[in-house]
Amino acid sequence: MGCVKSKEAGVQEKLKINPDPQPVLQKCHYVRDPIATSVRCPGRSLSTGSGDTVVLALYDYEALHTGDLSFQKGEKLRVLEELGEWWRARSLVTGHEGFIPSNYVAQVDSLETEEWFFKGISRKDAERQLLGPGNMSGSFMIRNSETTKGCYSLSVRDGDDGTVKHYKIRKLDSGGFYISPRSRFETLQELVQHYKGQSDGLCQKLTYPCYMPKPQKPWEKDAWEIPRESLRLERKLGAGQFGEVWMATYNEHTKVAVKTMKPGSMSVGAFLEEANLMKTLQHDKVVKLYAVVTKEEPIYIITEFMEKGSLLDFLKSEEGNKQPLPKLIDFCAQIAEGMAFIEKRNYIHRDLRAANILLSALLVCKIADFGLARVIEDDEYTAREGAKFPIKWTAPEAIYHGSFTIKSDVWSFGILLTEIITYGRIPYPGMSSTEVIRALEHGYRMPRTENCPEELYHIMTRCWQSRREDRPTFEYMQSTLEDFFTATESQYQQQ
Repeated sequence: MGCVKSKEAGVQEKLKINPDPQPVLQKCHYVRDPIATSVRCPGRSLSTGSGDTVVLALYDYEALHTGDLSFQKGEKLRVLEELGEWWRARSLVTGHEGFIPSNYVAQVDSLETEEWFFKGISRKDAERQLLGPGNMSGSFMIRNSETTKGCYSLSVRDGDDGTVKHYKIRKLDSGGFYISPRSRFETLQELVQHYKGQSDGLCQKLTYPCYMPKPQKPWEKDAWEIPRESLRLERKLGAGQFGEVWMATYNEHTKVAVKTMKPGSMSVGAFLEEANLMKTLQHDKVVKLYAVVTKEEPIYIITEFMEKGSLLDFLKSEEGNKQPLPKLIDFCAQIAEGMAFIEKRNYIHRDLRAANILLSALLVCKIADFGLARVIEDDEYTAREGAKFPIKWTAPEAIYHGSFTIKSDVWSFGILLTEIITYGRIPYPGMSSTEVIRALEHGYRMPRTENCPEELYHIMTRCWQSRREDRPTFEYMQSTLEDFFTATESQYQQQ
């Protein structure tokens, strides 16, 4: 996605999602996405030309919009045209044509049609998914190797004690695959069948492919500036200084979150300029911006709905309070991953804190409310000493000089780490914002809490270096936090 800056509190209380209501075909007039022709959506891309490719449906899909094509799992379809996240296709079963979500299909006879193959997933995300609900000892996946192009890795859940083992799958020059030289296979399918029958040196015999919930359907084609009446606000999730957050339903079929901005809190033109950039920031650890309502106030910002709400609220909840240290560190690593992406895109968040991190039902952290800070026009906010300004999270150079950079986000990340390790405690407990500013001028830094590992506190203090060039990158912190408990262990099991 794009490139710029952000702020404002995002609050979504924890609540369970009800089953999707009956899909209803919708016909509506929309303003076309202003960047649709210049930025290719992150849909899957097939190697062969349009019209030559036959795909297999991985899930059932029931048409939601006029022009969509319904299909059943296992149905074959011919792709006529690739258009980002939506492809035009013809069913080889019914002969009907229409648009299909590209993440619901895979090329026939490709590895992606196998339930156990997870394309492009990282080692860390493989561990997160295998240790998630719905999996058991022996649950497994095969994924692309991160280190050796064209090769694969086997990841297996070992027992119920929360460990995952990884095995390199090597390719033979003559064709075929092996984990151990004594057992060689023509195909990955044969390899899987062999290790399902016996462990043969693996930590466990393979049982079931890693559970993966049905993917989210892509947002509707060209629905960017949408009619206000297409949204039904159902439940207020929270209220911030500049608006409210609601759980809503779009066009009677899609659950979304809607942030309603207080009239006068921002310029529509400035917001749209920022939103067009925010929309291009698409990453697994960044909340998706779907659409906007800006023709009249209040402005609505429509994003994906996150079932568990804000990380801050979750940490303070009964469920959050039970999360063990490894899970807290994993939250830190996920946020670092999302911020490393934002860093790579030369964007700045400007308001990084636990209230602006949202959680999915599977405890995936996603960064929210990036970009908004730059367009807020409230005197109590833009005057950095104002009551609404988040002093306790803000780097000194941003407080004193208004100098926001990715390195001021790094400072804020260090403060966010203290929120996580203390289960949502307010930073600098017992100190007012004015006292914090004075203390920082004299070199004060928050002390390590009793339950905070020394290694994590070391990362915090590096984030709080006075000279911003001395602060680490998010890419470095992502790597450090992902390997927090495994830095001294071999990444792969030897056979």
